[in-house]
This record gives sequence, C-alpha cells and structure tokens, in this order.
Amino acid sequence: MKSDGKSVITLEEVLAAIAPDGIDGPLPPVHLWSPEHCTDIQMEIRADGSWWHEGSRIKRERLVNLISRILRKDPDGQIYLVTQYEKVIVHVEDAPFVAIRVDRVGKAGQDQELAFTTNLGDVALAGADLPIRVETDPETLEPAPYVLVRGGLEAKLTRPVFYELADMAEAYEGCAEQLGVWSQVQFFGLWPAA
Repeated sequence: MKSDGKSVITLEEVLAAIAPDGIDGPLPPVHLWSPEHCTDIQMEIRADGSWWHEGSRIKRERLVNLISRILRKDPDGQIYLVTQYEKVIVHVEDAPFVAIRVDRVGKAGQDQELAFTTNLGDVALAGADLPIRVETDPETLEPAPYVLVRGGLEAKLTRPVFYELADMAEAYEGCAEQLGVWSQVQFFGLWPAA
C-alpha cells in the first residue's frame, strides 16, 4: 500500500522506483526516501551471500540483483529494502554483500588502487570513503575482513580474496609490526606482524 494508505502499489511502480533506468542505470536515491510504513516479511541474507524469503532461497539472480539496489543501512544499524512507499526489514547474518574478487590497479605500493567486486556485481574502490577493515575473533583469532561498498553496506571478503590481499601485504613505513595494503594512498592494516 502507498504511504497515503489509499491504493495498492503495482509491480510496475516498484520496479520503476528500484531501477527507473534499468538494472544497469544509476542506483535509486534510497537515502532520500522516508516511508512511514515498515514491515518484516522474513527477508534474509545469509553469510554466504544467498537471499532467502520466508525460508525459501531466492534463486532468480536477476531479481536479487534488482532488489539489492534498494538496500539501505539506517542509523539504527538495521538494513532495509526501501522504496518510496515502504521499507522492509532485511535480516543479515553477516554482511549484505560478499567480495568475490580483488584487482590491483597500478604499480604495487602506495599508489596502487584495489577494486573489489561483489557477488552482485558492485565494485568498490577501497580508499578513504570505502575502507577495508578486519575484525579478529577473540577466541579463534580468525580474521573477518570487510570492505565498505556503499551507504554503510559492507562486503565480507571471501577467503581467496583475503589470501590475495595477504600476498600484497607489506609493512607500514616506520612500523614493521603492522602489515597491510595500500589503496588510493590509504593504508589498511590486515593484522599485526608476528
């Protein structure tokens, strides 16, 4: 139902709001939308990046790609699918995206740029606005690496991608204990050196 409570939203209206210029067009301005109606339809993104609705996996990749365009993380930390008419709670097990590839552009070192590609085709060029961070499990000491993709939404790096970063790691100038990678002249620590 539209926010005015008088009519039902058609599929065409939802699709026009999500992708007015098609799936390859610019992202919709979800940060500008403030719908009053909020609902929970048991939408879930699992740690492996799969999308589920009411316990059933959404297998249509194009549909997942389309609705991922309207994801938003609000100041309360909750992630929603947002249209101009309503927002839907999305239960996220770990991160809404999974980084499945990293590409280094430029000569290795401070001037290189690292581009991460997600399971849904987003590309994040790590830097001051899209940082890389690594959480460490206090019990197992296992690293959990993430890169910011857009609007507070992160991608967890797959193990192979993290291994590629580890191969690129170098000591921070003047601090041999800190190993990490550079992207857009920003240094991102991956873990302390042994």
